[in-house]
Amino acid sequence: MTDFVNINELARRVESGGTIAIPAEYSFVPMRFILALIDQGIRDLHVLCVPIGGLAADVLIGVGAVKTIEAAAVSLGEFGLAPRFSTAIENGGLTIKDTTCPAVHTALQAAEKGVPFMPLGGLIGSDITAHRDDWKVVDDPLEGGGGPIVLIPAICPDVALIHAPIADRDGNVWVGKRRELVTMAHAAITTVVTVESIVEHSLLSDDMWAAGTVPNLYIDAICEAPKGAWPLGLHGYYAKDQAVIADYSKAAKTDAGFNDFLEVLMS
Repeated sequence: MTDFVNINELARRVESGGTIAIPAEYSFVPMRFILALIDQGIRDLHVLCVPIGGLAADVLIGVGAVKTIEAAAVSLGEFGLAPRFSTAIENGGLTIKDTTCPAVHTALQAAEKGVPFMPLGGLIGSDITAHRDDWKVVDDPLEGGGGPIVLIPAICPDVALIHAPIADRDGNVWVGKRRELVTMAHAAITTVVTVESIVEHSLLSDDMWAAGTVPNLYIDAICEAPKGAWPLGLHGYYAKDQAVIADYSKAAKTDAGFNDFLEVLMS
């Protein structure tokens, strides 16, 4: 049964030292929830970016909450480098597990299906496998196989974090065409969700809504949090606050500037 809680109770579902999965900025990112995690003093997180990281990851890194990060990239997109991520890497204060977008999705799909690994061919010919001891390059075992293949271990996050437009009173959550969020919810041990609003009608009773809905079987807790993606946007609902993100990209290049700007985000 899905619990309906406030933002602070929801944040307590994430423990220091755990592995969290965060969507990419073009998806549904729970920024208000990220700030609630910071407020409760979360530490030593292992962050999986699905598949790339942005503002959410950068802010968590900036407060010292991240021990390792696995991502195909971490940046602020058109606003340039992710400043706290860049500084942490340059200073040796962060362990990064380099990956690719298909590899992240493949690892989650393996966990979703309950298998220990899945094969992926697109990595062959790159040098990334030399830096991932947990990935195994093997000969295709099928008769008449097509050469080497990479085995990607399953990733089962402790908690998947999502901000969605709506949920219903039964705990079903609509994510629309963002199918990576469905995979995240299937793969994770726990899924917590903030939503713009909670509706009274069942999202599973109408085929139009049901096709884009994650059933409550996979949702552990929900919090109603209007504008919960700000200053990032929520497609179809509101645009990202470009002025705020642009200011962050400049201010967060220094420790003092980041700390000052964090107060703005937290207010």
